[in-house]
Amino acid sequence: MSKVRCIIKRPDEEFGHVTNISVTLKNLQNTVGGHIEVIDLCPGAVILCNENGKIDGLDENFWMGFGKLSDIVVGTVIVIGLKGEEFTDLTMSFGQWKSILREWGN
Repeated sequence: MSKVRCIIKRPDEEFGHVTNISVTLKNLQNTVGGHIEVIDLCPGAVILCNENGKIDGLDENFWMGFGKLSDIVVGTVIVIGLKGEEFTDLTMSFGQWKSILREWGN
């Protein structure tokens, strides 16, 4: 079972934390609490969240984007690397992730 470096951010965390996670579908779904939705973050990185998080009333986690292009992300999320269709180690540093959240106004 392979593990990759990622950032997990729960709604009660300011920035989240760096960890290693098994990339099985079951484990990823357990982490986000349901079916996975993939949101593009930047080249080589995506955010995984609960596809039905808003419908299910999950707690707000952070705002993403700017102005009319912004949206709220809810529930626990995984920030993870992506190469082709495979999840990989996140190459973005934790500092870069914190900067992105601050740029979005979080």
